[in-house]
Amino acid sequence: MFPSRSVPAAATAALLLATAGTLLAGPPTAGRAADPAPDCGTSGLVRETLPNGTRWQLCWHVDPKTGLVLEQVAVRARGAASAVRVLGSITMAQLNVPYDSGTNEWNDITSYGFGGDRMQTLTGEDCRGGSRRPAATGAGPAGNRVLCVSEERSGPAFRLNDEATAETFSEQGDDLVLRTYSKVGWYEYVNEYRLSDDGVISVGLGATGDLSPYDFSGPTDGWPVGAGESDHASSHHHSAFWRVDFDLDGRGGERVEQYDTAPTGERGRRSAILATTRTPIATEATATLANRRWWRVVSPTSLNGDGHERSYQLALTGGDSYESHPETVPDVTFTEYRECEKFATFNTDPECQARTILDYTNGETLTDPVLWVRVGYHHVPRDEDQSPMPVHWQGFQLLPRDMFATNPIGPTARATINGRP
Repeated sequence: MFPSRSVPAAATAALLLATAGTLLAGPPTAGRAADPAPDCGTSGLVRETLPNGTRWQLCWHVDPKTGLVLEQVAVRARGAASAVRVLGSITMAQLNVPYDSGTNEWNDITSYGFGGDRMQTLTGEDCRGGSRRPAATGAGPAGNRVLCVSEERSGPAFRLNDEATAETFSEQGDDLVLRTYSKVGWYEYVNEYRLSDDGVISVGLGATGDLSPYDFSGPTDGWPVGAGESDHASSHHHSAFWRVDFDLDGRGGERVEQYDTAPTGERGRRSAILATTRTPIATEATATLANRRWWRVVSPTSLNGDGHERSYQLALTGGDSYESHPETVPDVTFTEYRECEKFATFNTDPECQARTILDYTNGETLTDPVLWVRVGYHHVPRDEDQSPMPVHWQGFQLLPRDMFATNPIGPTARATINGRP
């Protein structure tokens, strides 16, 4: 597809979700065998079919430190023969919070944790229209309902006015949403995963609660939230890390590739000519965003109906890096899977001598890649943050690229459109 060029290595979720409220799993589509449930052990099982026929299934549990963990995540498109595994696991891996005043810096995952007693029991409006699920372990007293599972409209999925027939095709999309709440100090965090009917996985961390009353400073490193020029709440970073372990089709052996598009210096009939190059990332490395740069994890052995290698693309829109720590600068770090490498920073597993993602990148060949995705947010407080603070979000998306041969939720009348019309 694209020319390849080599570069040095340094370059760059045992509970069944059945009928509950609006969540109706329903029987499999006629003529299709039911997918076997994943082996969740003591973890919970979520298995849900969205209105247009897309089915997601996964295991989930709560880790005392990282909070909500999703495992064995698989998707089955409408009409497909079987589900296809996407992720081995995904969870938070760190939340570094340094204040601009220099008076405080916290590591909310490793020092406190999103699980245990800090995982909040769902009440009131926490899970309107959804199903509240208890965690077997890792979330305070047994039986606390801490996971909200809901089906939510996601807005326009597609729209097409056919040039030949003038027929209009329009559809609203749906997401399977998994959400927990954790309280660390004055802040409360919404840990959310949205699994869309088109195969997209949206990962989000929302921050709400209250501004810390102990972190007020001056006009150069804060913002006045009291009357007049008074009570300057300190600005601060939220450097969030996620650990993403891919397992495409359950076959292993994935590759990591970087794509860059740049002008060639030549012009065509109407515009500049750009060329896209593919850079294999064969060994452990860190990488940062650049204009028209993106990455994908690809399976060399799992093909879609068009014979193309299945993959998922990491979609980042940029974030505020905290340059005072070298490990909070890379946007993504690629490492070979090691069970003891659990946290992006301050890793204390005795089986691992390495403490940060920078220690994990030792030039080892990538055969089972793990992505450490960092998304930063520099929070400059405002009057509206009192009180409670409106939720502000940071996160990223995982986009299916050639997982399906055509749009998995497209109308039947367009199913034959495959290739150049």
